[in-house]
Amino acid sequence: MTRQHFGTSHVPLSPAVRAGDFVYVSGQVPVVDGKIIEGGIAEQTTKVLENISSVLKLAGCEMSDVVKTTAWLKHAEDFAGFNAAYAKFFPTNPPARSTAESRLMIDILVEIEAIAYKPL
Repeated sequence: MTRQHFGTSHVPLSPAVRAGDFVYVSGQVPVVDGKIIEGGIAEQTTKVLENISSVLKLAGCEMSDVVKTTAWLKHAEDFAGFNAAYAKFFPTNPPARSTAESRLMIDILVEIEAIAYKPL
């Protein structure tokens, strides 16, 4: 099976990798032009999902192609606000999801990775 890599990063990872009919999106963070955006969990979740959408487009996918996400929240008490922002991106038939409270690698409130399915 061939693999295709999409996007560039300032750290050693590919923002997305297509392997067959699946596209794996690396954990996205609420960053624009290398800077963490201002705001709380709703704003940061929205930016992360916008970043996922942008990476998916590079691989020829859309948010409706996402079948699984994994999310890490800095604070469990942000879960309701996270869910409200997240739901706007998946209004029907949302993907399977795992969410955990976790220390994150930079000073952010949320990180999300995604798996999309789009046959070639």
